[in-house]
Amino acid sequence: MIELKDICKIYGKKNTEVSALEHINLSVPNGGFLAIMGPSGSGKSTLMNILGCLDRPTSGQYFLNGIDVSTLNADRAAELRNQYIGFIFQSFLLLPKLTVYENIELPMLYANVPPEIRRKTVLELAELVGLEHRLQHIPCELSGGQCQRVAIARSLVNHPKLILADEPTGNLDSKTSLDIIQTIGRLNKRGVTVVLITHEQEIANAAKRIIRIKDGKIMEEEQYAAV
Repeated sequence: MIELKDICKIYGKKNTEVSALEHINLSVPNGGFLAIMGPSGSGKSTLMNILGCLDRPTSGQYFLNGIDVSTLNADRAAELRNQYIGFIFQSFLLLPKLTVYENIELPMLYANVPPEIRRKTVLELAELVGLEHRLQHIPCELSGGQCQRVAIARSLVNHPKLILADEPTGNLDSKTSLDIIQTIGRLNKRGVTVVLITHEQEIANAAKRIIRIKDGKIMEEEQYAAV
């Protein structure tokens, strides 16, 4: 699913250059579940932005499902992102005046999906994340964990092959965090590839593989978590 070859990312020019990523080589197979850990400023978010086709490397190649993303223009990269990738963020990014139903449905409206398919998809995904009884509630009427479940359901509406989760439990208590990571784990068992950024070892342990980044480099040792 993912293959990075000698990826480097440099910000600034000449005397102001900052190296965010240095010679990253990484593969994640279809159905993989990778956790990325590291201190603030280590390059985790830069790596995630490149994986999500939101940023380009300065050099190196990124293959997503066999497609060399590093050669694509912005429009084609956006098409690929919409086709393959679902995003889950720490801050949920729900629209506060829309109901749970409408928040989940929104990406399908942009994609001009027919109404009957939108309804079927929303109901299926709401049931998947345990929110079928909350469809007419707005975000302020939900707990943090429920808001994150809405965000997870929304990330799945276009049937992505890859989920990128950036600190998805960062704003949640420990019990709710475990509930959310179990939900993400169930998606992985259904065949969705998952790449997760987290500072929490207990959350990372849910992954099949853990890598640690420091100063823009993958550390030599790689820890494999229990599956």
